[in-house]
Amino acid sequence: MKPVDKKTNDMDAASTGSRHPASEAASETDDPREEHMLDPDKEIARLTEELDRTRDSMLRKAAEFENLKRRTQKEKLQLFEEARADAVSRFLPIREDLKRSVEASEGKDLEKGFVEGLKLVLSNFERVLRDYGVEAIEETGVPFDVGKHDAMLIQPAPDESTESNTVLQVMEPGYKIGDRVIRHAKVIVSQ
Repeated sequence: MKPVDKKTNDMDAASTGSRHPASEAASETDDPREEHMLDPDKEIARLTEELDRTRDSMLRKAAEFENLKRRTQKEKLQLFEEARADAVSRFLPIREDLKRSVEASEGKDLEKGFVEGLKLVLSNFERVLRDYGVEAIEETGVPFDVGKHDAMLIQPAPDESTESNTVLQVMEPGYKIGDRVIRHAKVIVSQ
């Protein structure tokens, strides 16, 4: 097949008096904006509509971005809180061991400096936990709350003035950071 030369093709068309249909279509609609240019009102209406669509699109993108920013901030804060609660919960058994050691050393024939050292370490440990917003759940005589307590045993009330579902004894303290319980207290509850 021979390559088609545009000049030759145009000259053939001129000599025969016919033009190629593709070249006719191209010459009629060289610029698609040309037909709108003929009527300025239509062009203004088209541009106004295009501007409105662009403005609406930009407003939607800005709103999506703000929502994404808010959601990301919330997720970051939640992740931080979960990591903090997890880290703190790993230290809680140490606090309890120190507290039991101090209680067990009371009234024993131990060196006074040793007992005072244990008390000092426990006091410092509890101060650090308070600084991180950790509160112990150790109250007795309060109503049983499934959000804070795990009932390990239900027993009859020691006297008639004690209401049903009252925490009688805390077997193992629970802990919370703010309103979030990181470990439920194990308790004995009145019947």
